Amino acid sequence: MATAGPDDFVGETVDRARGWVRRLVDHPLPWLLPTLIGLAVFQLYPMVEAVLMSFSDESLIRPETEFVGLDQYTRLLTDPEFYEMLRITGIYAFSSVVLHVLSGLVLALAIDYGVRRKLRAHLTTRVAVLLAWIVPGIIIGLIWKVMLVETEFGAVNYFLGQVGIGPIPFRSDPELALVSTIIAGTWRGTAFSMIMIYGGLQRVPQRLYEAARVDGAGRWARFRHVTLPQLKPVLFVTTVLVTIYALNTFDLIFALTGGGPGRATQVLALFMYQEAFTDYALGRGAAIAVVMLCINLLLTGVYLYAFDIGDEI
Repeated sequence: MATAGPDDFVGETVDRARGWVRRLVDHPLPWLLPTLIGLAVFQLYPMVEAVLMSFSDESLIRPETEFVGLDQYTRLLTDPEFYEMLRITGIYAFSSVVLHVLSGLVLALAIDYGVRRKLRAHLTTRVAVLLAWIVPGIIIGLIWKVMLVETEFGAVNYFLGQVGIGPIPFRSDPELALVSTIIAGTWRGTAFSMIMIYGGLQRVPQRLYEAARVDGAGRWARFRHVTLPQLKPVLFVTTVLVTIYALNTFDLIFALTGGGPGRATQVLALFMYQEAFTDYALGRGAAIAVVMLCINLLLTGVYLYAFDIGDEI
């Protein structure tokens, strides 16, 4: 009877090690682990820290900190100015979401049409739209601030003056200031919606359009019964991300209007910044951040129900 020698033992150990390494490589956890660690360190930990801070009266100018429970939320929810800023944020976010998604859809359809017809202008359109997206929001705000100067020397008022209109107080009138921030935000953010929706259009099977043409469907019927249903998952993701972006917009409004005139463009993100870093009330600022997080989660749930795509994502 042959006995196992040292070489056989080494070979068996190597085979086991190779099998263990192969199973480890084939398992998704090692590949996801760096991302999970990054999310835990840079997303989950700050979020938990903000929630804990919201139950305290922590301040940047006072070393001692006390636990105050729900006092920060009680003060916030009984503050009439909070509801006015919530209304302004709602108007800004709703208008931005509608304009972003519709503008992105129109541009994506136009570019897709141009690509299919081999037109040259589609490349110029994509570059022009993307240029607005890659510029930081603070720079966009400053650019629009210069463009909307309320004299005849402002770019927009100059052209309006050529047709006998103006000058218009784009930034000093409360209603026009909010409209100006919405337009500036839409000008910047439409590119993101366009990219998402254009990518979704590339996934629509052409055989569906061909079948619709055979059935006698016109362009509007093909768009309604083929394009939109196929784009529903992409539109859901785009709407959620654009809503989160709009609700948390800070840099553009900070540079363009600073929340003024008065509090006409004071959104929650700007209010949170001022409470935390101007008034140094970190606890109150954290409470506002938690409320914004809850609003984002609530709206995501509403979108999930409204789009009814539970089996498609």
